[in-house]
Amino acid sequence: MTTLKAEKRDMSVKAKKLRREGFVTGNVFGKDMEGSMPIQIAQKDAEHFFRTSGKGSKVTLEVDGQTITALVKEIDYNFMKRQILEMDFQVLVKGEKVHSVAEVVLLNHDKVQAGVLEKTLNEIAYKALPESIVEKVEIDVSEMKIGDTIKVADLPIASDSGVELVTDPETVVVTVFAPHNAVEEEPEAAEGGEAAAE
Repeated sequence: MTTLKAEKRDMSVKAKKLRREGFVTGNVFGKDMEGSMPIQIAQKDAEHFFRTSGKGSKVTLEVDGQTITALVKEIDYNFMKRQILEMDFQVLVKGEKVHSVAEVVLLNHDKVQAGVLEKTLNEIAYKALPESIVEKVEIDVSEMKIGDTIKVADLPIASDSGVELVTDPETVVVTVFAPHNAVEEEPEAAEGGEAAAE
């Protein structure tokens, strides 16, 4: 589990000012907490974390000497600026199920020989105890052919006894369809017809 260092945020300092100073703002909340704990994380640490982890990942937060096992609930990312603006965390409690998402990752998509591969689902929503959290669902698509479809029900997460799916098991995750190439014989046939008429 990745460790992320943070510190309690002084709410008198505006978020924009903190971002200019190289921080990502965030909140930590949980069942046994009164309200939420505003925090700030060094931008470089947040970006390093974001390279390998994301929404739905488990993380150990070190906040001013306090260690918290948490789940990344939300990441507010500005794609224009390529900058993380805010991260929200939910404290994990033993024996308590949490709502989370598992990222769908396609492997070997460059090995699909025929057809066009289309990913139609980026994340799978579910409920699970802290020890059963699934961060990523990896799918090897190298053997897929035109007409093949993989649904949520076909994935290991669907048969995991520790996971309660929220996403419909019949939802299509990835499919391979034939390229939409126009049939080019028709114009030639038409030209032939005109020549015959002449």
